Amino acid sequence: MLQAAGEVFFLQGYAATSIDSIIERVGGSKRAIYQEFGSKEGLFVAFVSESANLAMAALDDARIEHQGLRETLVEFGCDVTSALLSPGFIGVYRSILTEALRFPELAKAYYVNGPGKAQHRVAQVLNHAKERGEIRLEDCDIAAGHLLGMLRDNLHLRVALGLSPPPGQKEIKKYVTSAVDIFLYGISAASQPVADQNRVAAKTAKRK
Repeated sequence: MLQAAGEVFFLQGYAATSIDSIIERVGGSKRAIYQEFGSKEGLFVAFVSESANLAMAALDDARIEHQGLRETLVEFGCDVTSALLSPGFIGVYRSILTEALRFPELAKAYYVNGPGKAQHRVAQVLNHAKERGEIRLEDCDIAAGHLLGMLRDNLHLRVALGLSPPPGQKEIKKYVTSAVDIFLYGISAASQPVADQNRVAAKTAKRK
């Protein structure tokens, strides 16, 4: 049901989407949809929330306990970027941009259940890493916002504007890995990961 709703939002936009058009795709009845979601807005919010939950699965405590911060953020980044670039979510994003002034509560619900929820969870993960002494940050929430902004990148904008098709998983991982490495280590030569510093040192020694 949620997938079908996302597809219709993508094709028609929020305002033009009707419960009937969603039923045409997936079957069922208006009564069942209203019982489950309450309204079209409830269906919209459920789609955003479920998409965010799936994208944040990589940040589950049981999973991150057994892997490093970089690996966790790359896995999360690939999941969230794939979700953001999916047709359903692109449709939702376009709808919010065009309908936010007419439906301010819908825009708020989108942010709280999507980007806001993701930022809060990333901030928690960063704060735990800070407590373990892995990173130094004054404000984990601001840093989480920076990371999510880097993950959206111009890649998301190009797809949302219809200038580029959604990339494959290989390209997504390339973008995400670059963003995570810059987020964690910066771009200064002095801030390179230890493995990279050792590799540079070995090349320098070899030239000498």
